Amino acid sequence: MRQKFTVLFDLDGTLIDTAPDLMLAHNHVMKKFGFPTKSLEDLKNTVGKGAGAMIGRSIWGQAKKEFGKVVDDKIKNLMTKEFISFYGKNILHKSTLINGVKEFLIWCKDENISMAVCTNKTEHLAIDLLKKIGIYDFFEYVAGHNTFEYCKPDPRHLTTIIEILDGAKNKSIMIGDSETDANAARAAEIPIILMKDGYTEKNIDEIYHNHLITDFVGIEKIISKYL
Repeated sequence: MRQKFTVLFDLDGTLIDTAPDLMLAHNHVMKKFGFPTKSLEDLKNTVGKGAGAMIGRSIWGQAKKEFGKVVDDKIKNLMTKEFISFYGKNILHKSTLINGVKEFLIWCKDENISMAVCTNKTEHLAIDLLKKIGIYDFFEYVAGHNTFEYCKPDPRHLTTIIEILDGAKNKSIMIGDSETDANAARAAEIPIILMKDGYTEKNIDEIYHNHLITDFVGIEKIISKYL
């Protein structure tokens, strides 16, 4: 029996355009704690690193470290908790599937390809979003930033999932949208398909990738080369 091929997906900015709902939650928290709010483009640059980094970068950039280190950490933790709480209650208002995602997932299932999500989103939020938007059942495993003791860009976030699925690195590929995904895939020694307009502040030519796509339409042609 031929070993199954494995496709690992990032979530925010890769499978789902979550920026509008993340912005709603982010600005709610910033306003509540007395910090400046952010635009949609500003927010897209911070999503890939997770909630803590998103809140942190906005605080440090906009408030210019007005607090001492201990105070900063306490406030950042409170803001992160508030963000996760608010976002969890408002997770699917304006978020939408990236073009071609549903069709590609169906194709992968028909081709007997194993699929899993590897995200720096909190695990329970990732699962809730996937269920509510209607694609959760396509995936054999969902790993968030808190599933293991490590997360992207640590390559073990990817390789552990591959091991859980009884896959192999030489029969796997990652699809992501930021340097966080690319660096994890490169360190794991698996190819990376990069979304062109991802949630990152870096230019495409600054991010390692093997293939570049604008959406999921026609991506089957790339995957077929690896089967």
